[in-house]
Amino acid sequence: MIFHRHITRSGYIMMLSVAMLTVIAGSFYEEAFSQIARFAARDPGVRTGSSGAGGMLSGLTELEQRIFGTGREQFEEVQSVQGTIPDTELGLGPRFNLDSCAGCHANPDIGGTSPAINPQVEVAKKEGASNDLPPFIKRDGPVREARFKHNPDGTADGGVHALFTISGRSDAPGCFLQQPDFRTAVARQNVVFRIPTPLFGAGLIEAIDDDTILANLQAHSATKQSLGIGGRPNRTSGRPNTSGNDGTVTRFGWKAQNKSLEIFSGEAYNVEQGITNELFPQERDETPTCYFNATPENRTNFNATDPLEVPSDVVKFAVLMRLLAPPTPAPDTDTIVRGRKLFGDVGCTMCHTPTLHTGKSPVEALRDKDVNLYSDLALHNMGPGLADDVSQGNAAGDEFRTAPLWGLGKRIFFLHDGRTKDLLEAIQAHAGSGGGQYVPSEANQVIAQFHRLNEIERQHVLYFLRSL
Repeated sequence: MIFHRHITRSGYIMMLSVAMLTVIAGSFYEEAFSQIARFAARDPGVRTGSSGAGGMLSGLTELEQRIFGTGREQFEEVQSVQGTIPDTELGLGPRFNLDSCAGCHANPDIGGTSPAINPQVEVAKKEGASNDLPPFIKRDGPVREARFKHNPDGTADGGVHALFTISGRSDAPGCFLQQPDFRTAVARQNVVFRIPTPLFGAGLIEAIDDDTILANLQAHSATKQSLGIGGRPNRTSGRPNTSGNDGTVTRFGWKAQNKSLEIFSGEAYNVEQGITNELFPQERDETPTCYFNATPENRTNFNATDPLEVPSDVVKFAVLMRLLAPPTPAPDTDTIVRGRKLFGDVGCTMCHTPTLHTGKSPVEALRDKDVNLYSDLALHNMGPGLADDVSQGNAAGDEFRTAPLWGLGKRIFFLHDGRTKDLLEAIQAHAGSGGGQYVPSEANQVIAQFHRLNEIERQHVLYFLRSL
């Protein structure tokens, strides 16, 4: 009572004001905490701004820069069957998936991966072709190649079945070929897909010594063992045109099935565009009425007066990929730095190794360089959810190479088959319990630790990944 007698009118008003502010502040903080509780991490989406990719390595000589330019021009060249269509070169078909390298490797620049608008939709009917569009090829979907898991007799297949034929095209008179029966294959769950792998920084990857890859696999062995992470190199022993005889480590492709960029180029030229070359000299379909050109269709040009035009397209493609610079990441921010640390804390870097190092390359721009690729270039069991039942080299149906993450900030489609545009979904798809012939995913414990992060921490990780 004595206390209240000494309260002035202004003091009383002040007490009321404080009380009201306390109520208001309490309401504000309740709402704020409620919003935090409702917050859910989400993929921030494709990073805006400069592509940060598609250029040449720094430090190239003047001649190397010219060779890079020649390779890029050829990489963008459109192919036709006999070279009779203006601004094209001969060799397309008889079966193919697209008519240019750059069409598949377009995002965010030449050398990347699937663009937002799929060029396969347009090429299906190009020049009068009579192709039907397979049900899994969509205008807003990824560029895809299709593989059948099994042959009609039940034996393993795994090979690429080209989407289109040259039948009906104005430059393929008299040719008639049927497309594979994709609708039946889809209905029987006998078809699996691959999307193009990005090519940026490929020369740096090629220049990493085998010993570096193998030593990295042995590093942090106790941590990896505690997380259930193994990993092994693909050596593709016994596979023709790769390293079946020398036993060295292969590293290109979704299953690390190809040894070198030249082999990678030659195989893609033949499989994706149907163009025979000095590494793959036979047509994949030798139907006489669709056999228009002498093979190999692309070869060394010994008659060229310009030395840069002597190499075959396959060599030019390989040189382009070898000299492509790696993607440039976004500048660091507090959330990116925090996300990078959390990415390591949960164990992601046990497979997605941040940095490897090149050896003694004859190209100075590739020699003794850090390669910030976020990959160990090794095979890992990914569980039945991601398994495609396709074996390549020593890689089993559930094994995939750790995909390099540099450039991820600009990618639209994720995973080997492009099944999602959502980065968070792609991360979650890494987990999978064992089933049938396949063991559980090696990523299970890492993904469990990622899920134990709170939503804000997970958001930091997603922002970090989109910064790459």
